[in-house]
Amino acid sequence: MQALWSRRRIRVLIISFLIAAFALAVGWAVQGQAKASHYRRLLEQDYQRAFAQLTTAVGELDSALQKIRYASSSTLFSTLCAQAFSQATAAQTALGQLPMGYVELEQTASFLAKAGDYAMALARQGEEPSDDDWETIAALSDTASGLDTLLRDLEADLMGGSVTLESVEQIQERLSQATGDDQSPATAGSTFQTVESDFPEVPSLIYDGPFSDHLSQRSPKGLEGLAEVSRDEARAAAAQFLGLDPVLFTPVSQGEGVLPTWGFEASVDGGSLYVSVTRQGGKILEVLSSRPVADATLSPEEGVAIAKTFLEQRGYPSMAETYYLIQDNTLTVNFAYQDGQVLCYPDLIKVSVALDNGDIVGFASQGYLMNHTARAYTENITDRAQVESNVGDTLTVLSHRLALIPTEGEYELLCHEFRCETEDGQHILLYFDAATGAQKRILLLLEDESGTLVQ
Repeated sequence: MQALWSRRRIRVLIISFLIAAFALAVGWAVQGQAKASHYRRLLEQDYQRAFAQLTTAVGELDSALQKIRYASSSTLFSTLCAQAFSQATAAQTALGQLPMGYVELEQTASFLAKAGDYAMALARQGEEPSDDDWETIAALSDTASGLDTLLRDLEADLMGGSVTLESVEQIQERLSQATGDDQSPATAGSTFQTVESDFPEVPSLIYDGPFSDHLSQRSPKGLEGLAEVSRDEARAAAAQFLGLDPVLFTPVSQGEGVLPTWGFEASVDGGSLYVSVTRQGGKILEVLSSRPVADATLSPEEGVAIAKTFLEQRGYPSMAETYYLIQDNTLTVNFAYQDGQVLCYPDLIKVSVALDNGDIVGFASQGYLMNHTARAYTENITDRAQVESNVGDTLTVLSHRLALIPTEGEYELLCHEFRCETEDGQHILLYFDAATGAQKRILLLLEDESGTLVQ
Protein backbone atom coordinates (compact mmCIF):
# COMPACT_ATOMS: atom_id res chain seq x y z
CA MET A 1 0.00 0.00 0.00
CA GLN A 2 2.79 2.40 0.88
CA ALA A 3 4.52 1.65 -2.44
CA LEU A 4 1.25 2.39 -4.30
CA TRP A 5 0.88 5.67 -2.37
CA SER A 6 4.46 6.62 -3.27
CA ARG A 7 3.79 5.96 -6.94
CA ARG A 8 0.67 8.14 -6.80
CA ARG A 9 2.63 10.97 -5.17
CA ILE A 10 5.31 10.73 -7.85
CA ARG A 11 2.60 10.77 -10.56
CA VAL A 12 0.98 13.85 -9.01
CA LEU A 13 4.35 15.60 -8.76
CA ILE A 14 5.14 14.81 -12.40
CA ILE A 15 1.74 16.05 -13.57
CA SER A 16 2.11 19.19 -11.44
CA PHE A 17 5.57 19.79 -12.86
CA LEU A 18 4.34 19.34 -16.43
CA ILE A 19 1.42 21.72 -15.82
CA ALA A 20 3.79 24.29 -14.33
CA ALA A 21 6.25 23.86 -17.21
CA PHE A 22 3.44 24.20 -19.74
CA ALA A 23 2.18 27.35 -18.03
CA LEU A 24 5.69 28.76 -17.97
CA ALA A 25 6.18 27.92 -21.65
CA VAL A 26 2.90 29.59 -22.52
CA GLY A 27 3.98 32.63 -20.53
CA TRP A 28 7.28 32.78 -22.38
CA ALA A 29 5.49 32.38 -25.71
CA VAL A 30 3.05 35.16 -24.92
CA GLN A 31 5.88 37.39 -23.71
CA GLY A 32 7.95 36.55 -26.79
CA GLN A 33 5.00 37.22 -29.06
CA ALA A 34 4.44 40.56 -27.35
CA LYS A 35 8.10 41.47 -27.82
CA ALA A 36 8.02 40.38 -31.45
CA SER A 37 4.88 42.42 -32.01
CA HIS A 38 6.57 45.40 -30.37
CA TYR A 39 9.64 45.04 -32.60
CA ARG A 40 7.44 44.70 -35.68
CA ARG A 41 5.65 47.93 -34.77
CA LEU A 42 9.01 49.69 -34.36
CA LEU A 43 10.16 48.32 -37.72
CA GLU A 44 6.96 49.46 -39.41
CA GLN A 45 7.46 52.91 -37.90
CA ASP A 46 11.01 52.95 -39.34
CA TYR A 47 9.62 52.05 -42.77
CA GLN A 48 6.98 54.77 -42.55
CA ARG A 49 9.62 57.29 -41.46
CA ALA A 50 11.86 56.28 -44.37
CA PHE A 51 8.96 56.63 -46.81
CA ALA A 52 8.17 60.08 -45.41
CA GLN A 53 11.83 61.06 -45.85
CA LEU A 54 11.74 59.75 -49.43
CA THR A 55 8.62 61.79 -50.18
CA THR A 56 10.10 64.94 -48.63
CA ALA A 57 13.40 64.58 -50.49
CA VAL A 58 11.66 64.01 -53.84
CA GLY A 59 9.54 67.10 -53.18
CA GLU A 60 12.68 69.16 -52.50
CA LEU A 61 14.30 67.70 -55.64
CA ASP A 62 11.23 68.73 -57.63
CA SER A 63 11.46 72.25 -56.18
CA ALA A 64 15.18 72.58 -56.98
CA LEU A 65 14.72 71.35 -60.56
CA GLN A 66 11.86 73.79 -61.12
CA LYS A 67 13.99 76.67 -59.85
CA ILE A 68 16.92 75.65 -62.07
CA ARG A 69 14.69 76.14 -65.12
CA TYR A 70 14.44 79.85 -64.34
CA ALA A 71 17.93 80.61 -62.99
CA SER A 72 19.68 83.31 -65.02
CA SER A 73 22.65 83.75 -62.66
CA SER A 74 25.48 81.24 -63.12
CA THR A 75 26.14 81.27 -59.37
CA LEU A 76 22.51 80.59 -58.50
CA PHE A 77 22.34 77.97 -61.25
CA SER A 78 25.29 76.07 -59.74
CA THR A 79 23.86 76.39 -56.21
CA LEU A 80 20.49 74.99 -57.27
CA CYS A 81 22.15 72.15 -59.15
CA ALA A 82 24.08 71.25 -55.98
CA GLN A 83 20.80 71.35 -54.03
CA ALA A 84 19.19 69.01 -56.55
CA PHE A 85 22.13 66.61 -56.20
CA SER A 86 21.88 66.73 -52.40
CA GLN A 87 18.14 66.00 -52.39
CA ALA A 88 18.51 63.18 -54.92
CA THR A 89 21.16 61.62 -52.66
CA ALA A 90 18.91 62.01 -49.60
CA ALA A 91 16.06 60.34 -51.49
CA GLN A 92 18.32 57.43 -52.47
CA THR A 93 19.34 56.99 -48.83
CA ALA A 94 15.69 56.89 -47.72
CA LEU A 95 14.85 54.47 -50.52
CA GLY A 96 17.57 52.12 -49.31
CA GLN A 97 15.93 51.97 -45.87
CA LEU A 98 12.65 50.63 -47.26
CA PRO A 99 12.13 46.87 -47.42
CA MET A 100 13.29 45.86 -50.89
CA GLY A 101 13.02 49.48 -52.03
CA TYR A 102 15.68 49.20 -54.73
CA VAL A 103 13.99 46.12 -56.18
CA GLU A 104 10.38 47.24 -55.92
CA LEU A 105 11.14 50.84 -56.93
CA GLU A 106 13.75 50.17 -59.59
CA GLN A 107 12.62 52.98 -61.89
CA THR A 108 12.50 55.41 -58.98
CA ALA A 109 16.04 54.50 -57.88
CA SER A 110 17.33 54.85 -61.44
CA PHE A 111 15.70 58.26 -61.88
CA LEU A 112 17.09 59.59 -58.60
CA ALA A 113 20.61 58.48 -59.53
CA LYS A 114 20.38 59.99 -63.00
CA ALA A 115 18.78 63.26 -61.93
CA GLY A 116 21.28 63.88 -59.13
CA ASP A 117 24.32 63.06 -61.19
CA TYR A 118 23.10 65.10 -64.16
CA ALA A 119 22.49 68.15 -61.97
CA MET A 120 25.99 67.92 -60.53
CA ALA A 121 27.48 67.47 -64.01
CA LEU A 122 25.79 70.70 -65.12
CA ALA A 123 27.01 72.54 -62.04
CA ARG A 124 30.63 71.66 -62.70
CA GLN A 125 30.79 72.05 -66.48
CA GLY A 126 31.80 75.72 -66.14
CA GLU A 127 29.87 77.01 -69.14
CA GLU A 128 26.39 78.17 -70.07
CA PRO A 129 23.85 75.35 -70.46
CA SER A 130 23.03 74.52 -74.06
CA ASP A 131 19.51 74.40 -75.49
CA ASP A 132 19.62 70.61 -75.12
CA ASP A 133 20.60 71.03 -71.45
CA TRP A 134 17.60 73.29 -70.81
CA GLU A 135 15.28 70.81 -72.51
CA THR A 136 16.65 67.97 -70.38
CA ILE A 137 16.31 70.03 -67.19
CA ALA A 138 12.67 70.74 -68.06
CA ALA A 139 12.03 67.04 -68.75
CA LEU A 140 13.68 65.99 -65.47
CA SER A 141 11.65 68.62 -63.64
CA ASP A 142 8.41 67.28 -65.15
CA THR A 143 9.39 63.73 -64.17
CA ALA A 144 10.22 64.81 -60.60
CA SER A 145 6.89 66.63 -60.34
CA GLY A 146 5.02 63.54 -61.48
CA LEU A 147 6.93 61.33 -59.04
CA ASP A 148 6.31 63.83 -56.23
CA THR A 149 2.57 63.69 -56.89
CA LEU A 150 2.55 59.89 -56.93
CA LEU A 151 4.49 59.63 -53.67
CA ARG A 152 2.36 62.22 -51.88
CA ASP A 153 -0.84 60.48 -52.95
CA LEU A 154 0.55 57.17 -51.70
CA GLU A 155 1.69 58.80 -48.45
CA ALA A 156 -1.85 60.12 -47.91
CA ASP A 157 -3.23 56.61 -48.44
CA LEU A 158 -0.68 55.23 -45.96
CA MET A 159 -1.59 57.83 -43.36
CA GLY A 160 -5.27 57.14 -43.95
CA GLY A 161 -4.78 53.41 -43.47
CA SER A 162 -6.20 52.40 -46.85
CA VAL A 163 -2.85 50.80 -47.80
CA THR A 164 0.11 49.52 -45.79
CA LEU A 165 3.78 48.92 -46.46
CA GLU A 166 4.66 45.26 -46.64
CA SER A 167 7.05 43.68 -44.19
CA VAL A 168 10.34 42.20 -45.34
CA GLU A 169 8.97 38.71 -44.74
CA GLN A 170 5.93 39.34 -46.95
CA ILE A 171 8.07 40.69 -49.75
CA GLN A 172 10.54 37.82 -49.46
CA GLU A 173 7.76 35.26 -49.70
CA ARG A 174 6.05 36.93 -52.64
CA LEU A 175 9.22 37.57 -54.62
CA SER A 176 10.62 34.09 -54.01
CA GLN A 177 7.34 32.67 -55.31
CA ALA A 178 7.49 35.01 -58.27
CA THR A 179 10.99 33.91 -59.28
CA GLY A 180 10.13 30.24 -59.05
CA ASP A 181 12.19 27.50 -60.62
CA ASP A 182 12.03 28.92 -64.12
CA GLN A 183 14.31 31.80 -63.09
CA SER A 184 11.93 34.36 -64.58
CA PRO A 185 12.08 37.91 -63.28
CA ALA A 186 10.24 38.58 -60.05
CA THR A 187 6.98 40.40 -60.52
CA ALA A 188 6.03 42.99 -58.01
CA GLY A 189 2.62 43.42 -56.52
CA SER A 190 3.15 45.56 -53.46
CA THR A 191 2.05 49.05 -52.57
CA PHE A 192 5.19 50.35 -54.28
CA GLN A 193 3.94 49.22 -57.65
CA THR A 194 1.39 52.02 -57.60
CA VAL A 195 4.40 54.27 -58.11
CA GLU A 196 6.26 52.06 -60.58
CA SER A 197 3.27 51.31 -62.84
CA ASP A 198 2.49 55.02 -63.21
CA PHE A 199 6.10 56.20 -63.28
CA PRO A 200 6.61 59.26 -65.51
CA GLU A 201 8.78 58.95 -68.59
CA VAL A 202 12.46 59.63 -67.84
CA PRO A 203 14.28 61.71 -70.47
CA SER A 204 17.36 60.35 -72.19
CA LEU A 205 20.51 61.92 -70.74
CA ILE A 206 23.41 62.82 -73.01
CA TYR A 207 26.23 64.40 -71.01
CA ASP A 208 29.66 63.75 -69.57
CA GLY A 209 28.86 61.61 -66.54
CA PRO A 210 28.50 58.04 -65.31
CA PHE A 211 24.74 57.90 -65.96
CA SER A 212 24.93 59.25 -69.49
CA ASP A 213 22.66 57.13 -71.66
CA HIS A 214 25.04 57.16 -74.64
CA LEU A 215 27.81 55.77 -72.42
CA SER A 216 25.49 53.15 -70.92
CA GLN A 217 25.02 51.57 -74.33
CA ARG A 218 28.66 50.45 -74.49
CA SER A 219 29.67 46.91 -73.69
CA PRO A 220 31.35 46.56 -70.27
CA LYS A 221 35.11 46.49 -70.84
CA GLY A 222 35.75 45.00 -67.40
CA LEU A 223 33.74 41.87 -68.25
CA GLU A 224 35.14 41.13 -71.70
CA GLY A 225 35.91 37.44 -72.20
CA LEU A 226 34.18 36.30 -69.01
CA ALA A 227 31.66 33.44 -69.08
CA GLU A 228 28.02 33.55 -68.04
CA VAL A 229 27.17 32.35 -64.52
CA SER A 230 24.05 30.62 -63.26
CA ARG A 231 21.83 32.05 -60.56
CA ASP A 232 23.23 29.59 -58.02
CA GLU A 233 26.79 30.57 -58.95
CA ALA A 234 25.84 34.23 -58.59
CA ARG A 235 24.31 33.54 -55.17
CA ALA A 236 27.55 31.87 -54.07
CA ALA A 237 29.54 34.87 -55.34
CA ALA A 238 27.32 37.29 -53.39
CA ALA A 239 27.69 35.25 -50.20
CA GLN A 240 31.47 34.96 -50.55
CA PHE A 241 31.83 38.67 -51.26
CA LEU A 242 30.05 39.56 -48.01
CA GLY A 243 31.30 36.64 -45.91
CA LEU A 244 27.81 35.21 -45.38
CA ASP A 245 26.11 31.85 -45.81
CA PRO A 246 24.57 31.41 -49.30
CA VAL A 247 21.41 30.02 -47.70
CA LEU A 248 20.61 33.53 -46.43
CA PHE A 249 20.18 34.90 -49.96
CA THR A 250 16.82 34.76 -51.70
CA PRO A 251 16.58 35.42 -55.48
CA VAL A 252 14.42 38.50 -56.03
CA SER A 253 15.21 40.00 -59.44
CA GLN A 254 16.71 39.44 -62.87
CA GLY A 255 18.05 42.69 -64.30
CA GLU A 256 18.48 43.31 -68.02
CA GLY A 257 20.20 46.04 -70.03
CA VAL A 258 23.89 46.54 -70.69
CA LEU A 259 24.78 44.82 -67.39
CA PRO A 260 22.34 41.89 -66.94
CA THR A 261 22.26 40.78 -63.31
CA TRP A 262 20.93 38.33 -60.78
CA GLY A 263 19.49 40.08 -57.71
CA PHE A 264 19.39 38.63 -54.19
CA GLU A 265 18.03 39.74 -50.83
CA ALA A 266 18.98 38.73 -47.30
CA SER A 267 17.84 39.79 -43.85
CA VAL A 268 21.00 40.64 -41.91
CA ASP A 269 21.61 42.62 -38.71
CA GLY A 270 18.10 44.01 -38.50
CA GLY A 271 17.99 45.26 -42.08
CA SER A 272 17.35 44.19 -45.63
CA LEU A 273 20.46 43.52 -47.75
CA TYR A 274 20.22 43.65 -51.55
CA VAL A 275 23.02 42.38 -53.81
CA SER A 276 23.14 42.39 -57.61
CA VAL A 277 25.62 40.15 -59.45
CA THR A 278 26.48 40.41 -63.14
CA ARG A 279 25.38 37.42 -65.13
CA GLN A 280 28.55 37.74 -67.19
CA GLY A 281 31.51 36.97 -64.99
CA GLY A 282 29.61 36.83 -61.68
CA LYS A 283 31.00 40.19 -60.48
CA ILE A 284 29.34 42.13 -57.67
CA LEU A 285 27.69 45.17 -59.21
CA GLU A 286 25.90 46.61 -56.22
CA VAL A 287 25.32 46.10 -52.51
CA LEU A 288 22.64 48.05 -50.65
CA SER A 289 21.76 47.71 -46.98
CA SER A 290 18.80 49.20 -45.15
CA ARG A 291 20.27 48.47 -41.72
CA PRO A 292 19.79 51.47 -39.41
CA VAL A 293 23.20 52.95 -38.53
CA ALA A 294 23.64 54.08 -34.92
CA ASP A 295 25.85 56.89 -33.67
CA ALA A 296 29.34 56.95 -35.14
CA THR A 297 32.17 55.42 -33.12
CA LEU A 298 34.70 55.40 -35.99
CA SER A 299 36.50 58.37 -37.50
CA PRO A 300 36.35 59.10 -41.25
CA GLU A 301 39.98 58.02 -41.53
CA GLU A 302 39.19 54.67 -39.92
CA GLY A 303 36.21 54.26 -42.26
CA VAL A 304 38.36 54.95 -45.32
CA ALA A 305 40.93 52.39 -44.13
CA ILE A 306 38.17 49.79 -43.67
CA ALA A 307 36.83 50.46 -47.17
CA LYS A 308 40.29 50.20 -48.74
CA THR A 309 41.05 46.94 -46.91
CA PHE A 310 37.68 45.56 -48.03
CA LEU A 311 38.55 46.27 -51.67
CA GLU A 312 42.03 44.79 -51.38
CA GLN A 313 40.67 41.58 -49.85
CA ARG A 314 38.20 41.22 -52.71
CA GLY A 315 40.59 41.55 -55.60
CA TYR A 316 40.82 45.33 -56.07
CA PRO A 317 44.37 46.07 -54.83
CA SER A 318 45.17 49.17 -56.89
CA MET A 319 42.33 51.48 -55.87
CA ALA A 320 43.10 54.98 -54.62
CA GLU A 321 40.77 57.04 -52.44
CA THR A 322 39.63 60.27 -54.09
CA TYR A 323 36.82 61.81 -52.01
CA TYR A 324 34.33 60.78 -49.37
CA LEU A 325 30.98 61.96 -48.04
CA ILE A 326 29.26 61.24 -44.71
CA GLN A 327 25.47 61.03 -44.44
CA ASP A 328 23.48 59.55 -41.56
CA ASN A 329 26.65 58.13 -39.96
CA THR A 330 27.50 56.30 -43.18
CA LEU A 331 30.77 57.06 -44.97
CA THR A 332 30.78 56.65 -48.76
CA VAL A 333 34.25 56.61 -50.31
CA ASN A 334 34.98 57.07 -54.02
CA PHE A 335 37.91 54.98 -55.24
CA ALA A 336 39.58 55.21 -58.66
CA TYR A 337 41.97 52.71 -60.25
CA GLN A 338 45.65 53.64 -59.89
CA ASP A 339 47.39 52.54 -63.12
CA GLY A 340 51.04 53.15 -62.33
CA GLN A 341 51.46 56.93 -62.20
CA VAL A 342 48.00 57.56 -63.71
CA LEU A 343 44.79 57.81 -61.66
CA CYS A 344 41.92 56.49 -63.81
CA TYR A 345 38.75 58.31 -62.74
CA PRO A 346 36.44 56.35 -65.09
CA ASP A 347 37.28 53.12 -63.20
CA LEU A 348 35.16 54.13 -60.22
CA ILE A 349 34.10 52.03 -57.22
CA LYS A 350 32.07 53.38 -54.32
CA VAL A 351 32.18 51.72 -50.89
CA SER A 352 29.90 52.71 -47.99
CA VAL A 353 30.93 51.99 -44.39
CA ALA A 354 28.67 52.16 -41.32
CA LEU A 355 30.58 54.28 -38.83
CA ASP A 356 28.91 52.65 -35.83
CA ASN A 357 30.69 49.30 -36.26
CA GLY A 358 32.56 49.32 -39.60
CA ASP A 359 30.13 47.13 -41.56
CA ILE A 360 30.14 47.47 -45.34
CA VAL A 361 26.62 48.71 -46.13
CA GLY A 362 27.07 49.81 -49.73
CA PHE A 363 29.10 48.96 -52.82
CA ALA A 364 28.82 50.09 -56.45
CA SER A 365 31.18 49.07 -59.24
CA GLN A 366 29.39 50.04 -62.45
CA GLY A 367 32.04 52.59 -63.44
CA TYR A 368 34.82 50.04 -62.90
CA LEU A 369 33.07 47.23 -64.76
CA MET A 370 32.12 49.45 -67.68
CA ASN A 371 35.51 51.09 -68.14
CA HIS A 372 38.34 49.03 -66.66
CA THR A 373 40.75 47.77 -69.29
CA ALA A 374 44.47 47.72 -70.14
CA ARG A 375 45.47 51.15 -71.47
CA ALA A 376 48.36 52.51 -73.49
CA TYR A 377 49.19 56.15 -72.76
CA THR A 378 50.73 58.63 -75.15
CA GLU A 379 54.48 59.14 -74.79
CA ASN A 380 54.08 62.76 -75.84
CA ILE A 381 53.45 64.26 -72.40
CA THR A 382 54.06 67.95 -71.87
CA ASP A 383 56.44 68.99 -69.12
CA ARG A 384 54.75 69.57 -65.77
CA ALA A 385 56.62 72.84 -65.12
CA GLN A 386 55.61 74.19 -68.51
CA VAL A 387 51.93 73.44 -67.86
CA GLU A 388 52.03 74.66 -64.27
CA SER A 389 53.06 78.12 -65.49
CA ASN A 390 49.51 78.44 -66.87
CA VAL A 391 47.84 77.81 -63.52
CA GLY A 392 47.64 81.46 -62.53
CA ASP A 393 49.35 83.70 -60.00
CA THR A 394 46.34 83.85 -57.66
CA LEU A 395 46.40 80.08 -57.09
CA THR A 396 48.76 78.03 -54.96
CA VAL A 397 49.51 74.56 -56.32
CA LEU A 398 49.17 71.98 -53.53
CA SER A 399 49.73 68.78 -55.51
CA HIS A 400 50.03 67.33 -59.00
CA ARG A 401 49.39 63.99 -60.65
CA LEU A 402 48.53 62.50 -64.03
CA ALA A 403 44.86 61.62 -64.29
CA LEU A 404 42.65 59.97 -66.88
CA ILE A 405 39.27 61.73 -67.06
CA PRO A 406 36.07 60.92 -69.01
CA THR A 407 35.11 63.27 -71.82
CA GLU A 408 32.19 63.83 -74.16
CA GLY A 409 31.35 60.83 -76.29
CA GLU A 410 33.05 57.60 -75.32
CA TYR A 411 36.51 58.99 -74.88
CA GLU A 412 39.09 59.39 -72.13
CA LEU A 413 41.72 62.09 -71.85
CA LEU A 414 45.07 61.96 -70.07
CA CYS A 415 45.59 65.18 -68.12
CA HIS A 416 47.84 66.98 -65.69
CA GLU A 417 45.72 67.42 -62.54
CA PHE A 418 46.67 70.29 -60.25
CA ARG A 419 45.04 70.61 -56.85
CA CYS A 420 45.15 74.32 -55.98
CA GLU A 421 44.11 76.70 -53.24
CA THR A 422 42.55 80.08 -53.93
CA GLU A 423 43.32 83.27 -52.03
CA ASP A 424 40.25 82.76 -49.84
CA GLY A 425 41.20 79.17 -48.99
CA GLN A 426 38.93 77.27 -51.38
CA HIS A 427 40.34 74.21 -53.12
CA ILE A 428 39.93 73.60 -56.83
CA LEU A 429 41.14 71.11 -59.43
CA LEU A 430 42.58 72.18 -62.78
CA TYR A 431 42.98 69.78 -65.70
CA PHE A 432 45.31 70.34 -68.66
CA ASP A 433 45.59 68.05 -71.69
CA ALA A 434 48.78 66.05 -71.12
CA ALA A 435 49.60 66.08 -74.83
CA THR A 436 48.86 69.72 -75.75
CA GLY A 437 48.90 71.56 -72.41
CA ALA A 438 45.48 73.11 -73.14
CA GLN A 439 43.23 73.66 -70.13
CA LYS A 440 40.26 71.30 -70.26
CA ARG A 441 38.35 71.44 -67.00
CA ILE A 442 37.96 73.23 -63.67
CA LEU A 443 36.29 71.57 -60.68
CA LEU A 444 35.39 73.22 -57.39
CA LEU A 445 35.78 71.21 -54.19
CA LEU A 446 33.07 71.85 -51.61
CA GLU A 447 34.64 70.64 -48.36
CA ASP A 448 33.22 70.48 -44.85
CA GLU A 449 33.14 68.09 -41.89
CA SER A 450 30.90 65.69 -43.81
CA GLY A 451 33.34 65.26 -46.70
CA THR A 452 33.84 66.64 -50.21
CA LEU A 453 31.51 67.37 -53.10
CA VAL A 454 32.92 68.09 -56.55
CA GLN A 455 31.23 70.89 -58.48
